Amino acid sequence: MAYKNANCVLPESLLKEIQKYVDGELIYIPAKSAHKTEWGCRSGAREQYRERNESIRALYREKHSFEEIAGMFFLSVDSIRKIVRETEIV
Repeated sequence: MAYKNANCVLPESLLKEIQKYVDGELIYIPAKSAHKTEWGCRSGAREQYRERNESIRALYREKHSFEEIAGMFFLSVDSIRKIVRETEIV
């Protein structure tokens, strides 16, 4: 996330009003819900986790144990169980 200088993007009257509440401090202004992207879409993390989880489910279908799969992916056995159950529910 890039920072922008408020002097460059806000009208002077609005800037003075904001300074009444936060003067010289960093402030986060959230995006409008219409402009928000889903978690992991920009970085590609969502797709990476989807692929990883599908690999885990495939190994489980091939009769690998939860313990074996957990060791392969450096995850807890409980995490592997949750990932496998996601498919069973859907």
